[in-house]
Amino acid sequence: MTPLPSPPPPPASASTPGPRAAWGGALVAAAALLAFGPAWRAGFIWDDDAHVTRPALRSLAGLARIWTEPGATQQYYPVLHSAFWLEHRIWGGAAAGYHTLNLLLHATAAVLLLRLLRGLAVPGALFAALLFAVHPVEVETVAWVSEQKNTLSTVFYLLAALAYLRFDARRRGSDYALATAWFVVALLSKSVTATLPAALLVILWWRGRRFDVRGDLAPLAPWFVLSLGAGILTAWMERAHVGAQGTAFGFGFAARLRIAGHAAWFYLGKLLWPAGLTFMYPRWDPAGGSWSYPAAAVAVLVALWALRRRSRGPLAAALLFVGTLFPALGFINVFPFLYSFVADHFQYLASAAVFAGVAGAGAILLRSRPGAARTAGAVVVLILSALSWRACRDYADVETLWRATLARNPASWMAHTNLASELLRQRRVAEAEAELVAALALAPDNAAAHGSLGEVRHLQGRPREAAVEYERALALEPANAPVQANYGAVLLELGDVKAAERHYRTALVGEPDSASAHTGLGIALLRQGELEPATAEFRRAVAADPANPSAENNLGSALMQLRRPDEARAAFAQAVAANPHFLPAQVNLANALLQVGRVAEAIPHYKSALALKPDSPLVLGALGYAYLQTGQNTEAAKVLAEAVRLNPADPDAQANLQVALRNAGRATTPADP
Repeated sequence: MTPLPSPPPPPASASTPGPRAAWGGALVAAAALLAFGPAWRAGFIWDDDAHVTRPALRSLAGLARIWTEPGATQQYYPVLHSAFWLEHRIWGGAAAGYHTLNLLLHATAAVLLLRLLRGLAVPGALFAALLFAVHPVEVETVAWVSEQKNTLSTVFYLLAALAYLRFDARRRGSDYALATAWFVVALLSKSVTATLPAALLVILWWRGRRFDVRGDLAPLAPWFVLSLGAGILTAWMERAHVGAQGTAFGFGFAARLRIAGHAAWFYLGKLLWPAGLTFMYPRWDPAGGSWSYPAAAVAVLVALWALRRRSRGPLAAALLFVGTLFPALGFINVFPFLYSFVADHFQYLASAAVFAGVAGAGAILLRSRPGAARTAGAVVVLILSALSWRACRDYADVETLWRATLARNPASWMAHTNLASELLRQRRVAEAEAELVAALALAPDNAAAHGSLGEVRHLQGRPREAAVEYERALALEPANAPVQANYGAVLLELGDVKAAERHYRTALVGEPDSASAHTGLGIALLRQGELEPATAEFRRAVAADPANPSAENNLGSALMQLRRPDEARAAFAQAVAANPHFLPAQVNLANALLQVGRVAEAIPHYKSALALKPDSPLVLGALGYAYLQTGQNTEAAKVLAEAVRLNPADPDAQANLQVALRNAGRATTPADP
């Protein structure tokens, strides 16, 4: 990296942006918004459902759980998940709202970076901020809702850095308090921001500071303690709750050194030449990596150390880059290492150091030719913006993302598996099966693929083969709660109710808020005649997913069997309100109303059910009977005749039809069977 000069102290007005700074900030924000424009139209992908607030956490009590219960969310980032909680209150499940905020946060981060670099008198600060604003490596962060933790935490990180540097210049307690508050909020958004106190020391060293314990190290000592705590908590959460443990992560320290060296050069290469970017890169063999990468990294750092008397800039930029990357270099297990040791979003924050170094080098080399510098910078920014615009299209939806990933990384067993899951969701069973076969050919011990293949077999009407696949998946990954629940559903179908109950209970150990597992357990208990325990499970399913009509409908059915019709009708009504197109709830609510003589109220629900399933003889027969009860004999005869046509063997429909015809004065003979 070309040297940056050791600058003089920033001018007194640096903390108060003038017109030039305002125009620069507007340019940077506009560039970011334009370069990532297609992200506004993107949908949800991969693990967004683990970040967009789950039904069980959408209440005020759920918000309290986000703060007080590690494990309630995927990681203990309560500021991030509080933001998601508030966003869900504002725009619910509309992906556009989340993408808009993420893009605005990215633009804000780019503007704050510009302000920080200008305050530090870094040459080429505007160009550096523009690179950060439009570079295609940032697409993964900006276009992926889950990575709002990157954009949000970076905004707080930069605010904390600005406040601390202001404290360093003025030594006011209020500045220090504000800086510390921003830093804590950053840590509670994403723990990669724990690298900030070390980054501040590097920045102060770059500015020529000779450190003393009281003035320089003591103010940052509490920050280092907070960083250590956040790092330990995140590492524990990755192991205990996310699943970053087991043989796939069991490589030694020497392998981790090789991984780290390779990753650092990989990331630098993608920043300098952003070709072949993809959502999931091939995973290197941790046992067979080359020592040349870490050796080269050490050699470069030694050379930059030797050059520090001429200029501290290059070494400072390198230390900031590698230091900020450190949590993602392989020394700490994170779940994505199961698929790949690198990902574009891992270097979102660290990339700013490289952009500052490149921009500073360019500004120094072309200082005598400002026109050429501006032209070259504009061309680079336009090219990168075009690349980012094109890359955003890969994030349009789940299927598009995984197909784009496989086009660049066809050996990604996880991409095949995840594409199959999306195809299954769309009920494109044959296509999903083909993807799963490809995934298992690449990774036979892929528990997720075996679990999804179990779903395929179940949908194909082959429950015993589905059970075999679920058993294979659970042999590899016993704690997989969704597979446990799916296996329970197959066992229910096969009649092994006790075994189904065991698997549902195991699923609920791993996912206590799983509405489907509570529902399945309730059905298993209901089939064993345990009405009260079944009702309790259905209530838990409703609490876990209040908008789920199936859970409310099951609760209503259990309450009917317990002879609590008023509560049952309320549950059926809630199910219909949640989804008026849910046929069982419409029919059950109508039946419950009919049972207590509220026939006029029942008729609209039977008609709604009939609109959903016009050829149902049961609904036609029930609606005909309701018409009879209200004296609407002509209407009764019409729908009962259709019920008899569809099911001539139904004696009740036959009898009711004769009553309706007789009352209408149109028939005296029984209908032919």
